Amino acid sequence: MDSPELTLSVLESHLWESANILRGPVDAADFKTYVFPLLFFKRVSGVHDEEYEAALKESNGDEEYAQFPQNYRFQIPEGCHWDDVRTGRDQPRQALQKAMRGIEKANPKPSTASSVTPAGPTRTVCPIRCCGI
Repeated sequence: MDSPELTLSVLESHLWESANILRGPVDAADFKTYVFPLLFFKRVSGVHDEEYEAALKESNGDEEYAQFPQNYRFQIPEGCHWDDVRTGRDQPRQALQKAMRGIEKANPKPSTASSVTPAGPTRTVCPIRCCGI
């Protein structure tokens, strides 16, 4: 028995409906307030892992050297990594809040991420350089 071919429009429809189920009562326009912080958190954790591996390689496997804060653009405290939240025993919502608050406390705000001048707004580079700006 042949299964029907999955077209792009059918796939998009299934994915959209799945997102609606996961989203629950949250309006689609407000969903970005949930998704963007999660994407940021995941990316920051990934960059931290990459920097850890680079520090290990640079130091010929010296764990103590790899732990120095100077090796990282962004500090992730113990227990506040994406993997800690994903595999932790806490409820996901509480684990995520704890991790995000821990990261916020460990990383003082930059002097300015953007500033307004008489000529108009100007943008500086992203302090963690995770998004290419």
